[in-house]
Amino acid sequence: MTKRARVLPAAVTILLALGLAACGSDPEPGDPSWANGSPKAVATSEAPPPEDPAASTNGKAPRTPSESPSTPAFRMPTKAAGTPGARKVVDAFKAAGLKVTNLRNQTVDCGPSGAGIGCAELLTTDAVKVYVFPTEANATNQMDVWGTDAFRKGAVVLSYLGTKTGAAERKRYNDVLAKLS
Repeated sequence: MTKRARVLPAAVTILLALGLAACGSDPEPGDPSWANGSPKAVATSEAPPPEDPAASTNGKAPRTPSESPSTPAFRMPTKAAGTPGARKVVDAFKAAGLKVTNLRNQTVDCGPSGAGIGCAELLTTDAVKVYVFPTEANATNQMDVWGTDAFRKGAVVLSYLGTKTGAAERKRYNDVLAKLS
């Protein structure tokens, strides 16, 4: 059997599938508007009524067209009780004489508009990034991704990715976090 004979059934199958996919729903029986290939215009009486913002339920604003009714709104996770906040960790670094220059609150990057890694808090400095996760399991999972460029204690992870922090300095940051309760 030649190559052409084997390719022909596959090509026919693909063309049939594309042809069937291109076909939309059939027009209503007796609908002459499709005779020229274009659908009929929607009559004014057939248009859906406009939404009345005052008629919304529970006083909430109406949903925007881009929202899916089946997708719940995103809520930022919260840190577990007893876990030190990112600010407390950074303050401990400062008290220990470690560099915390160019401190930035980037918690918004924890959600889907940012990196989307599911952290509850994120503070970054030039030397280290402090991530606080909602659970130790979340922190452990992220540690598995970052490997040796990170340190974890409980639900707090220190990341050194993209920094120029040396090994000796990293150990000092790690030790301060390890002693923090």
